[in-house]
Amino acid sequence: MSTADYKTMTTAEIREDFLKFFESKGCKLCPSSSLVPDDPSLLLANAGMNQFKEYYQGSKTMKEIGACSCQKCLRTNDIDNIGDARHLSFFEMLGNFSFGGYTKADAIAWAYEFITSPEHLGLPKDRLYMTVFENDEEAIELWHAQGVDYDHISRLGEEDNFWAAGPTGPCGPCSEIYFDQGEEFGCGSPDCAPGCDCDRYLEFWNLVFTQYDRQEDGSMPELPHRNIDTGMGLERIAAIMQHKGTNYDGDLLQSLIGVGEKLSGHEYGTDAAKDRSLRILADHSRAVTFMIGDGILPGNEGRGYILRRLLRRAVYHARLMNIQSPFLSTYVDEVTRLMGDNYPALVEQNALIQGIVRAEEERFGATLDAGESMLETECAKLAEGAVLPGEVAFKLHDTYGFPIDLTREICEAAGHEVDMEGFDACMTEQKERARAAANRDAWSNFNDVWTGLSDKLAATEFCGYDADAADGCRVVAIVAREAEADEAHAGDEVSVVLDQTPFYAEMGGQCGDTGYLTDGGSLKVRVSDTKGKNGLYAHVATVEEGTLRVGDVVTAAVDHGRRELIRRNHTATHLLDAALKQVLGEHVSQAGSFVGPDRLRFDFTHFEAMTADELARVEGLVNAEIFAAEPIVTRVMGLDEAKASGAVALFGEKYGETVRVVSTGDSDAPFSRELCGGTHARNTADLGLFKIVSESSVGSNARRIEAVTSMGAIEHLDEQLELLAGVAHELKCRPADAAERVASLNHELRDTRKKLEAVTTGAGSDKVAEAFRSAVQLDGYKAVVARLDGLSGKDMRSAWDGIRDAAEGEPVACVIASATPDGKVALLAGATDAAVASGFKAGDIVKNIASLVGGRGGGRPNMAQAGGSDVSGIDAALDAARKELGL
Repeated sequence: MSTADYKTMTTAEIREDFLKFFESKGCKLCPSSSLVPDDPSLLLANAGMNQFKEYYQGSKTMKEIGACSCQKCLRTNDIDNIGDARHLSFFEMLGNFSFGGYTKADAIAWAYEFITSPEHLGLPKDRLYMTVFENDEEAIELWHAQGVDYDHISRLGEEDNFWAAGPTGPCGPCSEIYFDQGEEFGCGSPDCAPGCDCDRYLEFWNLVFTQYDRQEDGSMPELPHRNIDTGMGLERIAAIMQHKGTNYDGDLLQSLIGVGEKLSGHEYGTDAAKDRSLRILADHSRAVTFMIGDGILPGNEGRGYILRRLLRRAVYHARLMNIQSPFLSTYVDEVTRLMGDNYPALVEQNALIQGIVRAEEERFGATLDAGESMLETECAKLAEGAVLPGEVAFKLHDTYGFPIDLTREICEAAGHEVDMEGFDACMTEQKERARAAANRDAWSNFNDVWTGLSDKLAATEFCGYDADAADGCRVVAIVAREAEADEAHAGDEVSVVLDQTPFYAEMGGQCGDTGYLTDGGSLKVRVSDTKGKNGLYAHVATVEEGTLRVGDVVTAAVDHGRRELIRRNHTATHLLDAALKQVLGEHVSQAGSFVGPDRLRFDFTHFEAMTADELARVEGLVNAEIFAAEPIVTRVMGLDEAKASGAVALFGEKYGETVRVVSTGDSDAPFSRELCGGTHARNTADLGLFKIVSESSVGSNARRIEAVTSMGAIEHLDEQLELLAGVAHELKCRPADAAERVASLNHELRDTRKKLEAVTTGAGSDKVAEAFRSAVQLDGYKAVVARLDGLSGKDMRSAWDGIRDAAEGEPVACVIASATPDGKVALLAGATDAAVASGFKAGDIVKNIASLVGGRGGGRPNMAQAGGSDVSGIDAALDAARKELGL
């Protein structure tokens, strides 16, 4: 069968043609949603229909007859298979969808038109095969009406061609479209047909007709309206249209495989194992680029764990190909070049993506070195074919951060399995310990009662944006001792729900308000915190005087002074966010915050520590806005309008159709403009002064700034001045001279240390002198092998200098070891040029003995060092060195 009997199209051409085709049919063209779905039941977007869930449920409608999209998807449930001919982690899914707007007949007719029309794919009709659900006579006749012969239509059972949301609920038959790649791809069986496990008949488009509502008794009445959900893998159809046999042979992935060829020097298609690594690098690098571009950061759980796992697996396979880090940035550039036009977030977030992959590569390189060394040691202890204990695999995971999938992969290559039951048991024990140690959230005690209350009460109305007090607030619920109560008396600790309140409930990083509830008479209730749950505001309070009853009408008054300080600090977080973007780049995004009356904390995405200059520039930008006395302008508008205005939205935050937009100033291009539901200062000048207190790491690729404003800034400066005065007093100088005095003392201290070092590690020191006295004359040089405990790695070099000085120009070499002051091991081998000429090889000796102290090392023939973690192995290491030298 000829492969040249139909035209060729690039991936980009197919994507564009598909979307234009269905848009011409009246479907709304929708951009791909984020890989982070707006659906708590999903970890990552894994299908084109994810973003249309609310339309299928009927909670949203659209004027168009349906929708079409090219959705970026990510699936890792079969990660061990990625790298074969079929499996991908990241892929693009072309789809068209109907929510009652067009029919099953339309979907089949349009699909057939698109794949056979010469204006579109133009695939040869005799190589197309359709499968239908075994009882779906309607679909058979609809395909036949398009001109498909009955012998090109097959019936498959429920497992293959019936989709269901669950045991009950929406469901319906499917129809799949297959392309016959030719007998050379087949299994040779006379029964080979669509649905066979071989590669001859390649399924590339699935049409799902959701038309039934399965009941608990098994009956399936028709849904009020029928739905259409189709999905065609872009990589798969691209391979077909480019006359290729696998997903990895299409133009996009071949370009990425080409990157690996250049980096490794390996020609794709000449070695099966290396080809698999090249495919894994191409797939994983694309997935990593898109995940970071959508705001996912490496972590130890959830999406972050998946990202880190893919990234680390890529680094491991690069090592197998002898590709040296950093290399992923090259892949990121190629992914962005290939796909940036269709997915502009890749371009916008390029700096963040590059920074994170570089930082993770460096971090994991060290992890690989330590973990591989330990794993090699453990595998060497095992008999041929023996199983690696689960406890060892867990220690690698828990102590060294070495991924279990890499442990399994390395062990498998060495002929060993891993005891996964033992590993899982260790993981379970760890989780149980963590759960027992964790502090319980006070709110969790109220889950049952608050769930019931949210079902029967209307959401609390917040009326505190413009006022700190409100009259006529009705008590609609009281919770005491984890249960609803009708009333509360003096001394009772309760949570109070009002129908309306000026108290801001803790959310979005802003802490909850405090204050009082009163009734103008004997009632006095002190509110110590305010929390939100399912739309209800719970005023965490103590009744100080009187009796509080459900139905009472009270005056709710927020602590005004505290609220004002919180307002200022919240506005400061917006100014800080904008300043960070200006100084560090647009990749900066908020990753968490805390806004209290005394300080603010702001977490943000960034891949390295900020310099003193960067911090000063950020602080200067914020203070410039404060001194400009810009008014804080708040407007309520539609979500789409807000985003179009350039307002910053928090990644992963859910917003309603109407949002509040907070801006500094009323210009078209304000310094800061964000979607925010919190309370804010009225003018930037209210903040008085902004001062950064600290900048630190809070995890990989995330930084934290703590800062103060207003009264907090004044208090901070007073503390710093008082501290400086104290230091000056101890130094016996004026505060203005303290820095100069400290520099002078440091200079004196360095001189003293040099003198001490000469005494303790020089030629005249007792340790070095004793070591040199033990020197043995070998053929052409003297050899010193000695243990000098208490010296650091840096001190060991000085000790070698002392041994060389003691030799007074004669050829000499040494192998010395130390149990360092911090409980580690330092090894050093050194030699004069004459000793090296006589056969001493420092690098080889250290490399051979370092594993005995739990380390790795090496170096040049005349100097080599290593560190280790096992002090108990020092004597064995020195004995091994003596044996190697023939002592």
